[in-house]
Amino acid sequence: MNPRGAIATAAGAAPRGRTRDAAAQARSLDVYVVEDNVIVLENLIGALEELAPVHVVGTAADESVAVEWLRADGDRCDLVIIDIFLRTGSGLGVIAAARRKRPDAALVVLSNYATDEMRARCLASGADRVYDKSRDIDLLVAYCIALSSRAPGDVSH
Repeated sequence: MNPRGAIATAAGAAPRGRTRDAAAQARSLDVYVVEDNVIVLENLIGALEELAPVHVVGTAADESVAVEWLRADGDRCDLVIIDIFLRTGSGLGVIAAARRKRPDAALVVLSNYATDEMRARCLASGADRVYDKSRDIDLLVAYCIALSSRAPGDVSH
């Protein structure tokens, strides 16, 4: 299954156990997305903004741009969604930079390569969650809804 199909399918489905009205009542999360595939990026943003209370505040296609944004503007995000394989650099470097800059931000890896070994590496690097692009979009949406329902300042992920 290709990532575009998975995200497009997820965009048409309602989050499990929640209505869109309930999601709208939660506070909006500011999200930064690090993804180098433009089609995946556009579909992901559309799905998240449709199904969860999120506002995408920026995007990057490579590690250096993401790290620079986090250094300069990282205080503006609650959640960073990171692909592992980027145009240049790696999502692992973004995870490390994000964890240093924003220890309280939630860090989620969204990858087509969510193998057991890669999951372990991402979690060891500081990611809070690792999701597979082709099958876990509904879990990502549910996680965003759960994060938005927490009280501001609650840093448990």
